[in-house]
Amino acid sequence: MIYQQLINGLMLGASYSLVAIGYTLIFGVLNLLYFAHGEVFMVGAFVGLYLVIYAGVDIYGALLGAMIACGALGIVAVFVAVRPVSKDRPLAPLISTIGLTIVLQNLAVYLIGGRQLAFPETIKQQLYHFGPVTISSVQIFILAVAVTLMVLLWLFIERSKTGRAIRATAENHETAALLGVDVNRVVLITFVIGSGIAGIAGVLDGLKNSSISPFMGLGAAVKGLIVMLLGGLGNVPGAMVAGLMLGMIEILSAAYIGTTERDFFSFLILILILLYKPTGLFGTRTIDQR
Repeated sequence: MIYQQLINGLMLGASYSLVAIGYTLIFGVLNLLYFAHGEVFMVGAFVGLYLVIYAGVDIYGALLGAMIACGALGIVAVFVAVRPVSKDRPLAPLISTIGLTIVLQNLAVYLIGGRQLAFPETIKQQLYHFGPVTISSVQIFILAVAVTLMVLLWLFIERSKTGRAIRATAENHETAALLGVDVNRVVLITFVIGSGIAGIAGVLDGLKNSSISPFMGLGAAVKGLIVMLLGGLGNVPGAMVAGLMLGMIEILSAAYIGTTERDFFSFLILILILLYKPTGLFGTRTIDQR
């Protein structure tokens, strides 16, 4: 029984990790809590849905379309809600992204309606038995996509020239600029990558739950924030591991204690981290260290 729950927890945690990665990338580069990230997740889910229904694409086309659309939305967010806002007022960019969250959610409600929509079955459901563990084809697909994305992102950040520029900008904007890094370009690339991954996570969430709604972004944003704090602000590998940890904790608490206590444990972890380990389990960079 516990092995089955661990598999379910890994699948849930993989979704959390993908959302938290975008949060962490943007915070690492801009020191900004980008609250609109959850709504980007929601937009990705609806883009994937409509591509499947009206364009007749398969799940891979839906993932690619959602990634491109949300990457473009990330560019819009930079020019609308980030760059025009004065950096002299610390809360101004945060409030601006909250405003973008409200706009995107209400726009979705206006265009789609405040109701859940069924996500079509794009992967043939098959069950595979490995001793006491049963894994569905959907679970395997979600885990495979999530792990592949996380590995590719880690390799990109660690091995590529652009990844090195992102890490340099995260350390210090002024020093990175003196070293020849185009900071504005790096910020734009970071938003595109983070938003694109959030779009893919939205499609995977619709596939997992078989439904999506204009209000799904709030829950994703909160869980992504918890994972980011758990893993450490600005720590991308920490966000990956922390997402998997939170998913397993939630599933195990729901299985052995009760489903009503599932969110209780998430927020309890958040409170404990803020009280006793504010740098997260895997450490974080503070403003003074940048």
